[in-house]
Amino acid sequence: MNSFFRTFLACLLAFVVANILIGTFFVMVLAGIGAAFSEQAPAVESGSVLRIDLSERITDAPSVNPFSSLGLVDLIGMDMGRSYALVDVLEAIERAASDDDIEGIYLNINPYVGVGMATLDEIRNAVVRFKESGKFVLSYADYYTQGSYYLATAADRIYMNPEGSLSWAGMATGVMFYKDLLEKLDIRAEVIRHGKYKAAVEPFLLDKMSPENRLQTERLLGSMWGYIVGNIADARGLDSAALQRYASELTLSDARSAVETSMVDSLAYEADMQDMLCEMTGWDDEPEFVSLGTYIDQPRVATKKLSKNKIAVVYAEGQIVDGKAKEGLVGGSSLAARLRDVRRDEAVKAVVLRVNSPGGSALASEVIWHEIERIRKDRPVIVSMGNMAASGGYYISCPADAIVTSPLTLTGSIGVFGLMFDGGAALKNKLGITVDVAKTNTSADMGMSVFGAVGVRPLSPAERAFMQNSVEEVYTTFVNHVAQGRNLSVGTVDSLGGGRVWSGLDAVQIGLADGFGGLKDA
Repeated sequence: MNSFFRTFLACLLAFVVANILIGTFFVMVLAGIGAAFSEQAPAVESGSVLRIDLSERITDAPSVNPFSSLGLVDLIGMDMGRSYALVDVLEAIERAASDDDIEGIYLNINPYVGVGMATLDEIRNAVVRFKESGKFVLSYADYYTQGSYYLATAADRIYMNPEGSLSWAGMATGVMFYKDLLEKLDIRAEVIRHGKYKAAVEPFLLDKMSPENRLQTERLLGSMWGYIVGNIADARGLDSAALQRYASELTLSDARSAVETSMVDSLAYEADMQDMLCEMTGWDDEPEFVSLGTYIDQPRVATKKLSKNKIAVVYAEGQIVDGKAKEGLVGGSSLAARLRDVRRDEAVKAVVLRVNSPGGSALASEVIWHEIERIRKDRPVIVSMGNMAASGGYYISCPADAIVTSPLTLTGSIGVFGLMFDGGAALKNKLGITVDVAKTNTSADMGMSVFGAVGVRPLSPAERAFMQNSVEEVYTTFVNHVAQGRNLSVGTVDSLGGGRVWSGLDAVQIGLADGFGGLKDA
């Protein structure tokens, strides 16, 4: 009995101590979060330089996560990172142009985590507009990727580490194919699609790109690369043909060659850049930098509103799924509800829909499309396309009164597909599993699967015809929506569709979009 009480009391003590420690931990976390929310961003000193490094994640939609704007590394020992909304980044650069405390911009883009090319183009255009203020823009990196170099060409001068490098070899994209793997596993892909360019299913059917997919991919890359090369040539006073030759011949073998080709102005170390910025801004030991995040957090100057009328900006960022969705996905019912609230707000006189989505559920896209159509009955809707507005992303864009796109946006992909996997042979031959089914009707077990993904038998001819008919109906609806929204004939839309992906540059030329611009332009 004494042994029992000793054990009981020891367990009770451990339980109490553990709860005290856990409670103390959460109090510290909550206190830290409260302090982070209450702290104001440091004031910007006169003679400051806005430092942009793009090491943070930039998203189209402002985050709904209350912790996304906090640096929690000091609170719980793990860096959750910070993300910035693109509109905040663009607004900060625009505000800096008229801020007397900001002397210029320092693009210190190394390391560079990478953002979508359309987003990068919007930021680059904002930096170009900033230069109209007469303030300087300098760029420095130990090494430049093609993406970071494209942004750097917005600067007055470009510097690089003497032992650094500049990647310049053109654009490419690769596709991994699983056909042979599926055959080895005795798994068969059941594909139903409309559109010979709808290439998302090709990895499960082929071992290399189809001629149609290669055609559209090479056209897409060529369009985007030509735009990038043209902008760099204009910014640097170079010949586009020379830039293409440098890429083909791998001319930029070291830092010296980057200077010899005039793609970089001078070689320097970061310490040299600090000295240069001190001279330009009047500081003695080191320049006064203000980070992009700190500048975004600066208090805004209140402006007197002359009207209660509003423009609502609604974001559709991520894959489109049925029902409600978490952050990073577009839920059909969630976005429809948001649009419904906007429609019922009499103060909202226009809507900007920012789309950055590869598509997804056709049904969810139809739900969203219907709400946009209802809004258009009494107020304009303008779509701003981000890095991607393809398939379902274009489905929800097509009813807009006007579509504004980046030349580097991936769009179109007007097509439909369905994909299932028949793993009956794999289950039997590889795992020794067989499935027997009792059913009331012939196709009651159509789509029955194990492990949530692998079907247990192939589709019958009647079932395949049934699913193909469903795909055709969705495609017909999709094409008719585009034809109505873009004022094009059904035949024209069908010729532009078939699942083909276009660049924003081509989309304007063929009538799928109205003009070029970013979110601010929309």
